[in-house]
Amino acid sequence: MREAEGQGEPVMVVQWWSRRWARLRVAGEDGMTTAEYAVGTLAACALAAVLYKVVTGGAVGSALQSLIVKALHASF
Repeated sequence: MREAEGQGEPVMVVQWWSRRWARLRVAGEDGMTTAEYAVGTLAACALAAVLYKVVTGGAVGSALQSLIVKALHASF
């Protein structure tokens, strides 16, 4: 390994760190951006609204109520 002029670090080490830093910068961009957070939040709210409508609907509500009544009146 030869040393860079005016610096105490070997050139190969500097090159290795620069390549490593470039890979880390690209690999570190796996998260969502602000627009993706907004779309994900909207999708979650839409799913919650649909589930709320299903659960508060007549058939599901009466089924849940009968299940709770049966559980409370169970004999041991």
